[in-house]
Amino acid sequence: MAQPYFEGLSQIIDELGPPPTKAVTIEIKHFFSGAALYANGKICATLSPAGFAIKLPPGRRLSLIDERQGEQFRFFAKGPIKREYVALSDSIIRDRETLRGLIGESIHFASGTVINSQA
Repeated sequence: MAQPYFEGLSQIIDELGPPPTKAVTIEIKHFFSGAALYANGKICATLSPAGFAIKLPPGRRLSLIDERQGEQFRFFAKGPIKREYVALSDSIIRDRETLRGLIGESIHFASGTVINSQA
């Protein structure tokens, strides 16, 4: 059941290109009934029946929710809200340039690496 999500997340990450910094190792693993993207061993994104969600700092999550480009995320319908994650809207997922930037932010946030705008 999780294989389509694993393949879907793998395809998205392949299309977006390499991680934003060489200091980060990324990998995709099966996670519950979906798949998760790990940056230096820490989860930064998931694709599952619950949607495509990424881990972001509070201000960035809130701005996406306020702009209706995302919503609060739950892994399971009646589960707790995963406060560090935002479920992305379909329009954001289809906009590969915006998605690339958001995943880059998520990788940096989850892995604790510093964004270098000169890279």
